[in-house]
Amino acid sequence: MTRYLTPWRVSLLCLVTLYTDGVVPNSSAIHVLSFLTAGLFPLDPADKQWQEHYLPSIAELEKCLTGHESSVPGRSLWDLFLKNLWALDSMDALETFFSDVLPSLLAKSRDEQIQDKDNGLAPEPEDRMRLSRSSPLGAFVRRSYLEYTRLQFHDSVKLWTGFVKYRLPTYSYWSRRHRGAEGKLVDANLRALGLDSSSHLSQVVYGNIEDDEDGEGIVSIKDAERLVEFQVGELQRIGGRVPDEMRAQLKHIITSESTTPQLMYYLEYLDAWRAGDYTSAFDNLHRYFDYTMHTNVDRSAYQFALLNLAIIQADFECFNEAISAVQEAVAIARESHDMNCLNFCMSWLYHFGKAFPEQMREVQNSGMLGNEKEGLAFLKAKSKETDMWSLLSTTLLSEAKLEMQQGESLASIVECFVRASHVNVTKGLTTPTGAYMLLQGSMYARIGATHLSWLNTEVFRECYLEGQPHDDFVKITFRNCQILAQKGNYKEAFARMNKIEPEKLRAFKYNNAWTYYSGLLQLQRQICRDDRVAVEHILSQLQAVQLLDFDMRLLLALHSIEFTIRQGDYGRALRMVEQAAHAMQPENFDVHSQIKLLCLKAQILGKSGQPQRGFSLAMRAANIAHRSKVLADLWVAICTLATVLLSLHEFEATGELVESIMPQILESDDYALIAQAYSLLVDANMGMAGELWRLQGRDSLSTRKEYVNRALGYIDSAYDHYEEIEDIKGQTEMMAKKATVMHLTGDPVLANDYAAKYLDLRRRRGTEA
Repeated sequence: MTRYLTPWRVSLLCLVTLYTDGVVPNSSAIHVLSFLTAGLFPLDPADKQWQEHYLPSIAELEKCLTGHESSVPGRSLWDLFLKNLWALDSMDALETFFSDVLPSLLAKSRDEQIQDKDNGLAPEPEDRMRLSRSSPLGAFVRRSYLEYTRLQFHDSVKLWTGFVKYRLPTYSYWSRRHRGAEGKLVDANLRALGLDSSSHLSQVVYGNIEDDEDGEGIVSIKDAERLVEFQVGELQRIGGRVPDEMRAQLKHIITSESTTPQLMYYLEYLDAWRAGDYTSAFDNLHRYFDYTMHTNVDRSAYQFALLNLAIIQADFECFNEAISAVQEAVAIARESHDMNCLNFCMSWLYHFGKAFPEQMREVQNSGMLGNEKEGLAFLKAKSKETDMWSLLSTTLLSEAKLEMQQGESLASIVECFVRASHVNVTKGLTTPTGAYMLLQGSMYARIGATHLSWLNTEVFRECYLEGQPHDDFVKITFRNCQILAQKGNYKEAFARMNKIEPEKLRAFKYNNAWTYYSGLLQLQRQICRDDRVAVEHILSQLQAVQLLDFDMRLLLALHSIEFTIRQGDYGRALRMVEQAAHAMQPENFDVHSQIKLLCLKAQILGKSGQPQRGFSLAMRAANIAHRSKVLADLWVAICTLATVLLSLHEFEATGELVESIMPQILESDDYALIAQAYSLLVDANMGMAGELWRLQGRDSLSTRKEYVNRALGYIDSAYDHYEEIEDIKGQTEMMAKKATVMHLTGDPVLANDYAAKYLDLRRRRGTEA
């Protein structure tokens, strides 16, 4: 493997020569220069055709130049390029090309011009374009010239033979356009000796060149480094692991050379980290930074090594070691005035403190970070100073999330979103898009605009899927499936979860999260079905996953409490609510979770025969939800309050209360809540009809009949929504209520039919349980 020069780079030099000859018209200049620079600069992840620019074959060059006319009449750029390419008809011609032609492409420096003037030499004629030495093309030509002068003779021979094989596919086209092309298939010297490519001498020097598919000399050390840098950028940007095809290619490249690029160890560290292999990740991280420290005199990479060490220690739950490493990284970054590293460290510490507050007590008590708002203000200020726009966008989203959790002003939350969006658009940032849309969708869901939350997830899936971090993709897909499951569309939800490409789930962390999310959807369905065996089985599996996300752990706890309430074990359910409330700390406090737990506790008290004790809890939950503008939870709190009013025989107040929020509940697309609200309206209307039972007047009879008819309509609506989400218990309750209403209205035939259907549902419920 050569250091730099390869056959395709020699071809690019021929293309540069063509460009400096002035035969490329202005209409094609941008196209040609774009192709040249794409092959010289680091690979761009946003370039979907990066494979074509990594090691461009002769077919890629033909694709680029064919169809573009040159300044020479009747000749395309491809024709003139082939003329330059086949002008190198021997190794001596290649030597002349590098020693004489390449230096003439560069403009002389000021010192050289003064020296030529002092020596009485005439200035260079202006017959062709000259490349500035500091331009990208000039730097490429200068380095190519320097690298060729450093080549040993056998390396020069390898470069020439590789170049002959590289341009071989163009021979048939070139020979048809040029009469004297016969015999120049390999080397002009062979034709001078009267030999062809099948001669013994040609076989000794070049081998069976027409059938040899060996790729030796195609890849240089510089190409290997470009590929590793690109893959490291991909892993850092979107997560995941190295694809198998890329791994095989890298292995072939690296094993063909005794010296391995240093960045290869960092790539192995990232891959092992994503795979959950702590030992290999730790070992490769030390290898990479050990090599880096030897080559970096000022040792500025030391603090970044500590930061990476802290990240990997925290991911494998070695929290004390992680905190110690990041504290040392912060101290060194401050001493060396490395603001980039310091900003990354402070951002990581903030998010680590949110995820593991109990592990951060000592650091927070030392006053190193200040409170959460002070930390975010510091990050916003420093990210602006250092032009770290991605960090600024992430910090603004963190500020919006903090204000959402604390129930702050909705206007300030929206302002944070607008500012983050402005940074993303003006600075061309695409990576934070997933996190932005996920958090914005969460805000929409909280204010009761479920359709906007759904739209956000759909827009992401349709427009922003490519190039986004796999973690955000898995989370947004789960949120999308959650909304589907709320409407009872379990089949579509499971199909979308299973449609995620295996490549996105190769990382252990993402596969773990996908398993957990899929289990939560299955758990939600089995709870509605009242399948006790399945629920207990899924719960045991999910509790063993031990996901580090507190919100997901709390969601599992809420599902467990709901299942326990359905089983009638109210004492255990109440203890589980208290346990979940104690698990919440100031760092992970969320008004949404607080309202949920208050409503659950009020519901438990109501079902255990103490609804009056839940009145203050329901009022408190409704007050918090109203003040924080968490409208989705406000409707849940009001329904809980209506349940308490029903127990106090306040039927008219219950009906008015629920009817006043019914349009908003219907907009929420939460079928379980909609069915509960209809059920409350059934009880309220039947209660009002019962109060009129004492009045035997004709007016009271017609009014009572109206209430009963309303109740029957609400029963049907509630049953339909319970049926959509496969809630067997809710369906049995509605059938029991309908049979009772039919019996009270004097219709025994329908009453018996609904009673039979009720018993059938009970049998099905018992079978599934």
